[in-house]
Amino acid sequence: MTNSSSVSEFLLLAFADTRELQLLHFALFLGIYLAALLGNGLILTAVACDHCIHTPMYFFLLNLALLDTGSISTTVPKATANSLWDTRAISYEGCAAQVLFFLFFFGAEFYLLTIMAYDRYVAICKPLHYGSLLSSRVCAQMAAAAWGSGFLYAVLHTANTFSLPFCQGNAVDQFFCEIPQILKLSCSDGYLREVWILLFSISLALVWFVFIVLYYVQIFKAVLRMPSEQGRHKAFSTCLPHLAVVSLFLSTVMFAYLKPLSLSSPTLNLVVSFLYSVVPPAVNPLIYSMRNQVLKDAVWKFLQYMLLQINNVL
Repeated sequence: MTNSSSVSEFLLLAFADTRELQLLHFALFLGIYLAALLGNGLILTAVACDHCIHTPMYFFLLNLALLDTGSISTTVPKATANSLWDTRAISYEGCAAQVLFFLFFFGAEFYLLTIMAYDRYVAICKPLHYGSLLSSRVCAQMAAAAWGSGFLYAVLHTANTFSLPFCQGNAVDQFFCEIPQILKLSCSDGYLREVWILLFSISLALVWFVFIVLYYVQIFKAVLRMPSEQGRHKAFSTCLPHLAVVSLFLSTVMFAYLKPLSLSSPTLNLVVSFLYSVVPPAVNPLIYSMRNQVLKDAVWKFLQYMLLQINNVL
């Protein structure tokens, strides 16, 4: 990834020019980051420690919490530090690492959301085959495929992007290193190769989106045919959080990358990137715990255990 004709560092877009607003952004980002770590950390610990919920749905939820923690930890700490220390700089290597890890977690999460839709489809439409179609081995293989696909996706884009020479300055119009903004700094026709790869990635994402839609069409058909109102309520309570997470994830990403050029502006780009890179990892734990009594009970059981341990120590 080393490129002798490249700049040695990049300048990220600042949220504000005045010191007071910079400190306000620092406090806001720090609060969101700590809330995301707390929410995802509670889900991770509760699912890992409670053997009663060691099922495919919660196994995939654990993976989602891991990805969300990694995703928000890639972008927010640097933006928080920049606001605190009144700087915009990020090293060339740091920018490349940020792109690599963000795309890794971002790509793996999209594949995982598709797998989670398949999990709900099998649970509701083919309950008698659930144990065989989603055995422990199959779940582990599917999760590994999501993580592996995200890693390959990230390596491909990062290596291709940072093999380009940059001669259009070093100011990135974004609060973190984002490929479309970095490509604007390239002075080589090689950036067209990365554009085609990005277009291919968008096409592939649309294919996975179609799969998610088809799964949910079958799910809603099956739920509406259920004679028991209690059964319908239980099915919806497990599907709606996932559907809300998918909708939040895809709507913000699609608006960020498919919005008309006439709507583009540094301020709007900053807000949209915040919505798709920071909001979902912070909000997902809240969405999943809001209607899931089993998860609430597991978290509460863990908190009670921790309080008991603290009281014993004191």
